[in-house]
Amino acid sequence: MKGVHIGRINVGHDGKLFVMAGPCVIEGRERTLKIGKAMKAICENLGLTYVFKASFDKANRSSHTSYRGPGLAEGLSILQEIKEELQVPVVSDIHGAEQAKPAAAVLDIIQIPAFLCRQTDLLEAAAATGKCVNVKKGQFLAPEDMKNVVEKIRHGGNENILLTERGVTMGYHNLVVDMRSFPIMRSFGYPVVFDATHSVQLPGGAGTKSAGQRQYVGTLARAAAGAGIDGIFMEVHDNPQEALSDGPNMLYLTQVEDLLRDVMAIHAIAQQSKETAEE
Repeated sequence: MKGVHIGRINVGHDGKLFVMAGPCVIEGRERTLKIGKAMKAICENLGLTYVFKASFDKANRSSHTSYRGPGLAEGLSILQEIKEELQVPVVSDIHGAEQAKPAAAVLDIIQIPAFLCRQTDLLEAAAATGKCVNVKKGQFLAPEDMKNVVEKIRHGGNENILLTERGVTMGYHNLVVDMRSFPIMRSFGYPVVFDATHSVQLPGGAGTKSAGQRQYVGTLARAAAGAGIDGIFMEVHDNPQEALSDGPNMLYLTQVEDLLRDVMAIHAIAQQSKETAEE
């Protein structure tokens, strides 16, 4: 397994779990920072590497009336402040090749949204920054299809790659997670991440916005830990009922630590079993 550089830290090479978490979208500096501080404290208490996440623009919301975020310039300014105050790496998603360079000036991980995971120009622009590139697997792709995505980034001279599973479309307004996805994508030689909260999303399930089934986040996260992940991605909030995006599938901050303890314990068993099998 190749180690991946995220700012000044390295993940994926030592079998230790890392966490990417934060609110779905930037909801102003103070509240976003508050959530980041809480997550950092939880991860420090558990001895986990933490990466802060929040989107500066949600370009694929269900309705034109939905809140999208502060936009590129203001959003990156807020992320820079959070990065400096918390002293943690930050990740956010880009939606156009022209956003890659300015985003790379702040972000430690450039994230490619699932709907855009096959966009060659976007992948090449992200790769050219030299930053770690996290690609969400499209809801329409088989895990083995992500090998082509990896090759596009590698063709751009970048080996700092993360691959994230977030469920595959099954019928209308429903996603399922195929646990085979993790060993398949991991076989490409790069760390794999489980997006535990988007995987319980019901896309467009509430008409002008997505619905979600928060009650199953823990079930899927524990299963993914046993299937062999390197990192876990979660959207969290102090009060998801007030969240401006993806509230129904976000975890309450009060739920996070207990879940991560379970995930860590299962992950440790999975790692031990893997090491024994390789001996």
